Amino acid sequence: MTRPRDRLGRPLPADAPDDVRAPDVPDITGLTDAQVWQVAWSCLQDGLPFHAHEVCEERWRICPPENRDLWRALAQWGAAETHAARSNAEGARRLAQRALEGLADRRDEDLPLEVVRDRCRSLV
Repeated sequence: MTRPRDRLGRPLPADAPDDVRAPDVPDITGLTDAQVWQVAWSCLQDGLPFHAHEVCEERWRICPPENRDLWRALAQWGAAETHAARSNAEGARRLAQRALEGLADRRDEDLPLEVVRDRCRSLV
């Protein structure tokens, strides 16, 4: 059983009431990269940036070696969004900068990387 967290990924006590608990991080087993991106983006749009980070981080752990740098950068973007939502501007800036560096020369027709770059630039 995973520890309960709030919508921004901060740990909660085991007996925290349901109304402050975030939903579980979505399972991405068997999904394509494009589908994983859609899950991560939906999490962000639903006010769950930590979940977006976790989805990208999980993909980073299981993707083929040639895609690991890409998914690490996307996980860093999700972490930057999480820090921004927690009002940690310096943490958001640092992680957004790392994500931008990781995405600098990347192209992927299935993923809207320019959207991620734009969001990262807004945090730097």
